[in-house]
Amino acid sequence: MRVPETGILWLRRDLRLADNPALLEAVTTCAQVLPLYIHCPGEEVPWTPGAASNWWLHRSLTALDQSLRERGSRLAIERGESLETLVRVARGVGATRVFWNRLYDPATRERDARIKVALRGQGLECRSHKAALLFEPWEVRTGAGESYRVYSAFWRRCAPGLRELVPLAAPEGLPPAPEYPGTDLGVLGLLPRIPWDQGLRERWQPGEAAALARARSFIAQGLAGYGQQRDWPAIAGTSSLSPYLHFGEIGPRQVLALIAEQHVDLQGPVEAYVREILWREFAYHLLYHFPATTDQPLDPRFTRFPWREDRDGILLRAWQRGRTGIPLVDAGMRELWRTGWMHNRVRMVVASFFTKNLRLPWQQGARWFWDTLVDADLASNTLGWQWSAGCGADAAPYFRIFNPVRQGERFDPEGAYVRRWCPELARLPAKYVHQPWSAPAPVIQGAGVRLGLDYPHPVVDLGQSRAQALDAFESIKVT
Repeated sequence: MRVPETGILWLRRDLRLADNPALLEAVTTCAQVLPLYIHCPGEEVPWTPGAASNWWLHRSLTALDQSLRERGSRLAIERGESLETLVRVARGVGATRVFWNRLYDPATRERDARIKVALRGQGLECRSHKAALLFEPWEVRTGAGESYRVYSAFWRRCAPGLRELVPLAAPEGLPPAPEYPGTDLGVLGLLPRIPWDQGLRERWQPGEAAALARARSFIAQGLAGYGQQRDWPAIAGTSSLSPYLHFGEIGPRQVLALIAEQHVDLQGPVEAYVREILWREFAYHLLYHFPATTDQPLDPRFTRFPWREDRDGILLRAWQRGRTGIPLVDAGMRELWRTGWMHNRVRMVVASFFTKNLRLPWQQGARWFWDTLVDADLASNTLGWQWSAGCGADAAPYFRIFNPVRQGERFDPEGAYVRRWCPELARLPAKYVHQPWSAPAPVIQGAGVRLGLDYPHPVVDLGQSRAQALDAFESIKVT
């Protein structure tokens, strides 16, 4: 007679019950399953999670534990080196199998490969699954057998198969978890010691239930107008699902399935959003095939690019604090600090300003986003910053430099977004709110603004810095 088996479900960035293939295999093959989260940020060096990510993680783990308990299970938490912990826990509960869903970051890929070999050497059966992506990076190739580096071609290759992707239902019940003490979540120290997180608490509710509610609300109320409204930072025109997708509280298959419930196909007015889901996929595939791009430009010419020397960090700090004197840039950076998130159109503007007007290395900007975004995702962050800097796959040409004044006048014409995050400019007329330095003295005085005191003068001249950026690019062009 076969002895009932005990399995470990090793949870990472798949903090959900629905569409979780590792969970489904575990509960259908084992009499007991221990859901286990191991806190091991040192294994993700040099990209250990930032403060905003840790804030989200704490609440997401709390929500997951509650969901598991409602179904007769619970979440065990440990901290320490992953392999040693898995072996120790497996021995402690008598587990014979370990299940997990794959990660694709360079450090975690290498680690997981080592762990799989080592666990099998210990006699444990290991099973890994696809949960974070729609297609595995090794499944999508060009006709020449190479990885895609242009998004439009990647889209054409992947789009026809989207309707065939069906998410898995959450198990109605779960087998009991074996007795195991684990560690208290609070011991991990994920929450800030100094309460800087009020804005995050006001803006976000992490967890699988919140992810599903947000997705359903957006699809029902905002998806049809997404193509027109996504560029307007003053309104809630985007889904805000990126942090939920990063932590795996919802999966991309689930999002597509929810869209398909209300739309006959994935084209027409919904295609603009579906393309964003595939853009995220494109980012992961690029990182898989070009792991060095987290720190090195994909375009080798940019290894010679003459970035500005900011020895005292004056320009970097002005940008980080939303004190550049460029209202749309400052509004975005303040929104980021307050809420852990920034509107996508504004992300492009602040990144273009950073890499082209300030001419600071894109890696520094990527690092700041990594620490302050609740949706800090290595693949998306890398692709976005290399795109903005002009040195990555499918990148915006370096000579495409966003003018933050023109961008503000076009996408925030009344200045509602700037007025919200830069309240010192709130009384300026719309004509000047995106360029207060151009306002006549009586207008500035009437609005109660003292440039250089209440609000800074621009740290760079937009026209002059644009010309300098173009000259810098000319210096690395290959003739």
